[in-house]
Amino acid sequence: MRRRDFVTGLAVPAAFAQTAAPPSAVTPAPRKGRIKQGVTRGVFGRGASLEDSCREAARLGIKGFDLIGPADWPTLKKYGLVPSMYQGPGGTIPDALNRKENHERIEKAMHAGIDEAAANGVPNMITFSGNRRGMGDQEGADNCVAFLNKVKAHAEDKGITICMEYLNSKVNHKDYMFDHIAWGVDVMQRVNSPRVKILYDIYHAQIMDGDIVRNIRDHFQWIAHFHTGGNPGRHDIDETQELNYHFIAQAIGDLNYTGFISHEYSPAQGHEPIATLEKAIEICDA
Repeated sequence: MRRRDFVTGLAVPAAFAQTAAPPSAVTPAPRKGRIKQGVTRGVFGRGASLEDSCREAARLGIKGFDLIGPADWPTLKKYGLVPSMYQGPGGTIPDALNRKENHERIEKAMHAGIDEAAANGVPNMITFSGNRRGMGDQEGADNCVAFLNKVKAHAEDKGITICMEYLNSKVNHKDYMFDHIAWGVDVMQRVNSPRVKILYDIYHAQIMDGDIVRNIRDHFQWIAHFHTGGNPGRHDIDETQELNYHFIAQAIGDLNYTGFISHEYSPAQGHEPIATLEKAIEICDA
């Protein structure tokens, strides 16, 4: 099962049924350019091929595609898309860096993954704290710091940013350890590397801590990547949910952010995926 499965059983969008244009014929929609936007596969709905998803993403002015492995990087690159977040070597949501027994295995995979990412122009690699399973937060943080201190020099040498994701433990990922921003900031401060940062998932952050823009501004130096999703439900990021994503994107742009804000939601039931994505892109084009 894939790490994320937010699709809602939607049919293949009408836009995908049109005659496919070759990559050279795809003309990106004009954007302000201050925010580099990315996508994940879930925004395209069930049944959309990666090829079609990449074609539509490029047409809409998207720059990055998150959580795609090496076998599919050539497809992304054919459409001028950056594989913006490498998923795999950094462990899984429940089993990752907070347990010492995982360290040797993940360190080996991550070292190889860093080299692979560097060779293919992939800027970021995702990792996780892991679940608590009775472990205290301080012990888990100490273990994560110890691991990240062992791999940070290699990441720095290769120019790859290791991003630990901030997830909610209230709705989606029960028992996940990095479920409050303060815990992650403590880990980042102790590792203190330009190549070890937080993946700040705005949907998860809203559920656990709220105060989104203040926390982004206060802790911006420790954040390398953003994900979007509407709350409640992790659906569209428009006026049907409680977050003002245009304001959030403006605040991030004002910080001279140069990374990606990637959309990671599933379109609400009955909503056409491409139209939903177009609206999300417009909202975040701040």
